[in-house]
Amino acid sequence: MKLGVDLSHNPYDILIEKGALSKVGDWVASLWDPQKITIITDNHVGGLYAEKVKLRLEAAGFEVLVFDFLEGEASKTLTTANKAYEFLIKHGMTRSDGIIALGGGVAGDLAGFVASTYMRGIHFLQIPTSLTAQVDSSIGGKTGVNTPWAKNIVGTFTQPDGVLIDADTLETLGKRELFEGMGEVIKYGLIADVELWQELQKMPGNRQAILDQAEFIIYHSCNVKRKIVVEDEFEGGIRMHLNFGHTIGHAIEQTAGYGKVMHGEAVAIGMVQIAKVAEAKGLMPQGLSQDIADICAKFSLPTDFEPWDLDKLYQALSHDKKARGKAIKIVLVPEIGRASIKEVPLAEMKDYLVK
Repeated sequence: MKLGVDLSHNPYDILIEKGALSKVGDWVASLWDPQKITIITDNHVGGLYAEKVKLRLEAAGFEVLVFDFLEGEASKTLTTANKAYEFLIKHGMTRSDGIIALGGGVAGDLAGFVASTYMRGIHFLQIPTSLTAQVDSSIGGKTGVNTPWAKNIVGTFTQPDGVLIDADTLETLGKRELFEGMGEVIKYGLIADVELWQELQKMPGNRQAILDQAEFIIYHSCNVKRKIVVEDEFEGGIRMHLNFGHTIGHAIEQTAGYGKVMHGEAVAIGMVQIAKVAEAKGLMPQGLSQDIADICAKFSLPTDFEPWDLDKLYQALSHDKKARGKAIKIVLVPEIGRASIKEVPLAEMKDYLVK
């Protein structure tokens, strides 16, 4: 299956195919001339796939290097980016060379950020191997690193030259890592895809069901995102719909300590929390927050976490990228399959954090 991200200045395709990793050499050769390539990956994913990808790229005529870092959200920092820059300089990477992001969302965000800033930008490709990255973070050109103050607060908008998604890589994920990705999938059903939402309601909430339905889940999620990205590449309007659950979710990730609550888990908690408060305010339909909580629980996603420190969460919210002056834009779901944006005074956001 193929989906086109039809941006006027840099169109590219998302290829979704089980076993696609075995064809990676031909895929890259169809996009790039022979050149030097650095694969940026974490030590865990690198151990599983880097050598396989490297050999196939070399067979296709590329010179291939591998830079790996310690897995986990805590590594998505400027410190790691600096180590990558040093590696690229040491190995003579030029503007004519490219980077491949291989791994989950951390590897994709970090590699994209490095590619977009090294020598003021060299081209890159995304090969996501986690469900979260396959359905969300590898698409749309957002790159970034975390700081102690906020998640992804330093970053760029830079589109890849292509995205290769092999659902077979999900087989190597642990249970928590696989189910975490369902947070983003549930979000897509809620904001824009009734068919996806209905399928999620029917699906058993077990590992095998996710693996069996992986291509359907990935295709529908990617299709929603690529349509929104084409309409609003730089998040000036409708692209903000993709942030449902994320405003509170990012604050949870930061205050809990990066990596302690995984991204999809934080999104699930954020969706449930904002839906409960919005429902009480008459901004979302009665009963929807419980439906969201139920489907999150079915897919082993948390709907709460401890300790819930309102002051720390509010402080994190005040640094959120969506904050504008003394207001912040939040995303609501007035009905399944449709999202809306509401601007809320920053002080009022404390209401949305009250349990």
